[in-house]
Amino acid sequence: MRVLITGSQGFIGQNLVLRLGELPQFTVLHFVRGQTPDQLLQLVLQADILIHLAGENRPQDLQDFERNNVDLTTILCSATLARGTPLPIAFASSTQAELNNPYGKSKRTAEVLLEKLAEQTQSPLAIFRLPGVFGKGCKPNYNSVVATFCHHLARDLPIDIHDPSTALKLVYIDDVVQSLLQFIQDPPAGLHKLTVNPEFTLTLGELAAQITAFTQSRKSLMTEAVGGGLIRALYATYLSYLPSNQFVYDLSSHADERGVFVEVLKTPQHGQISFFTAHPGVTRGCHYHHSKTEKFVVTQGLARFRFRNLLSNEQLEFTVSAAKPQVIESIPGWAHDLTNIGQEELIVLLWGSEVFDPTRPDTVPAAL
Repeated sequence: MRVLITGSQGFIGQNLVLRLGELPQFTVLHFVRGQTPDQLLQLVLQADILIHLAGENRPQDLQDFERNNVDLTTILCSATLARGTPLPIAFASSTQAELNNPYGKSKRTAEVLLEKLAEQTQSPLAIFRLPGVFGKGCKPNYNSVVATFCHHLARDLPIDIHDPSTALKLVYIDDVVQSLLQFIQDPPAGLHKLTVNPEFTLTLGELAAQITAFTQSRKSLMTEAVGGGLIRALYATYLSYLPSNQFVYDLSSHADERGVFVEVLKTPQHGQISFFTAHPGVTRGCHYHHSKTEKFVVTQGLARFRFRNLLSNEQLEFTVSAAKPQVIESIPGWAHDLTNIGQEELIVLLWGSEVFDPTRPDTVPAAL
């Protein structure tokens, strides 16, 4: 299938081209700023489907709204009529098409032109009225406050907030691309005005606070809830604006005669991840917990784990090697230690069920 994308070098266009490039059944035809109406006609004649993304949303001259949103769509409609056969079309419009401003009026006019074309040619048409779109590749200091905040805060630059209570409606670029891909794969007959889901709502102040928390997490090691929803999308976006010299950051290493201990990641609700080393013959631990639990994974070397029940005095011993991936857990009420019984440095990955709090360590020394 040959997919013609107008504005293929724009923010949405580049992300859609990237996604289609992952799927061998699609060939992308590009129409970009500077190409002529004759070139557009030739592309329309070749296309199996059209994704109309090209347009103007932040011009220096207001007349560019008319030239790049209305006139381009008029040329596109003429080219499609000249083709003589239906052509499924998806159009990236804006929620501002409902507003009486130059940008909104130009988008609404383009919608009307495409609606008439679809009626004349019996072409499937999907109009996506998009709110603010954010994600990787969006220009900062242009038309996305998310891009601007991510870019500036990643560089420790100030951000400007006139009214923190200003409400924002946003959709994530991956969700926009997925919606367009669904249309490309199975364009429904007739005219459809579609939305991209999920649509996120938050205030300008909340956005700034969330991105600021991302920047602070590298020092505090306290991660945000980045596993899903809006925070997942914002975190991925924030990381995409990091300067290349910030792809790596340092961790604090606590060293003593036994080896080193390094905290890697902390979470508000799900504990923390660390790792430690032990020299050959060294024993670590020798304590118990009332409620805290831990998971140990030996990633290098050979370790002996010993356990003693504080109430029954029952004793257990396990040998764990990096050659066989296993998790060994500390159990509340059981004193435990581990000894490097191998010839090389022991390296152990450790998850603790709670972030270590020196005022409430829940770690009591105990001999085994």
